[in-house]
Amino acid sequence: MHLSPVAAAIVEPATLLMARRCRELRAQGKDVIDLSLGEPDHDPPAFALEAAHEALRGPWHKYTPVNGYLDVRQAIAHKFKRDNGLEYTADQIVISTGAKHSIMNAVMSLCGPGDEVVIPAPYWVSYSEQVRLAGATPVIVTSTLEEDWKAPVERIAAAITPRTRLLMFSSPCNPSGSVMARQELEALADVVREHSELYVIADEIYEHIVFDGEHVSFASLPGMSERTITVNGLSKAFALTGWRIGYIGAPLWIAQACTKVQGQFTSGANSIAQRVAKACVEADPGQLTPMRDDFLRRRDLTLAALGKIPGWRCNVPQGAFYLMPDVRASIDGRTMKGSVDLSLYLLDTAGVSLVEGRSFGAEGTLRISYATSDTKLVEAMDRVAKAIALLGRA
Repeated sequence: MHLSPVAAAIVEPATLLMARRCRELRAQGKDVIDLSLGEPDHDPPAFALEAAHEALRGPWHKYTPVNGYLDVRQAIAHKFKRDNGLEYTADQIVISTGAKHSIMNAVMSLCGPGDEVVIPAPYWVSYSEQVRLAGATPVIVTSTLEEDWKAPVERIAAAITPRTRLLMFSSPCNPSGSVMARQELEALADVVREHSELYVIADEIYEHIVFDGEHVSFASLPGMSERTITVNGLSKAFALTGWRIGYIGAPLWIAQACTKVQGQFTSGANSIAQRVAKACVEADPGQLTPMRDDFLRRRDLTLAALGKIPGWRCNVPQGAFYLMPDVRASIDGRTMKGSVDLSLYLLDTAGVSLVEGRSFGAEGTLRISYATSDTKLVEAMDRVAKAIALLGRA
């Protein structure tokens, strides 16, 4: 068996790895609570399902345009203006098979061998591997719990070199839940302005899950619309993970390049899912408030449980549906050498699936997704606390 160097080098995402192990254990009859995937347990909004039923009646059954149906792209452009203060034409929108696909298109359109991509950590697990797939080099900028898991702008600026082609970040952040405030984004924009060849991928897939303050689109800041690829999609706010729709708004020349790249990989996104996308972006975002309120309650519930585990420390994230506690107090460096060992221990001993922090660029942490029921969260955190207590007596 001979794999290409690319296939041999690529790493399976830690989130998908843990989800796979969770399924395997359940297939063996074991009771496992899965807090690894960022997948809302809510049903999709009724208007989304109604749009799917309507689309099935036709005529949406043939190949779709590579960059998406025109009327759907127009609706997305309107959504960007309404919610984010961004002015895009339909030709600046590209619809893809999920936000991950959208990001990969953009990375491959802008990066190649010899280029560098600055990624503040903690970061979504696929960012670094996507950069490597394009032949470029990820440059990781670390942060700490005390910094609210947000790398200071000075540290980001220091990582930029003449070879830096992209800066990638998410806000609200997966995996930390941290939200960048307007003044923090403005300081970052000042840095971007100093580098004429630097572009930004702003991953805003969690924009509707912000508990306090406002969501600010990076591209809305002065001079940033022509330097930014804004990424969004249906998976998180609309609980439509399986429908696989993501989209970007970008400068025209970047959108055209993404369309060209996508045309050689997947062509256009699913036809029925695009009709659902139109209904979602046209809907009043206020309809998403009940789900956001559920996540806020679950955040506080899980934070309270975490506070009872000796040595574990956590910030209070302002968005998304993740917690990222510092768990180094439970890692002894011998039998438990890192967050990977700890996550496997909790899976085997407690029957709780969490994701180790190393893959997010934050060793010594775990990512906890609280996008599940209150009952499961209470049971999961009780199991984790008991398993950690056993570890302390070992």
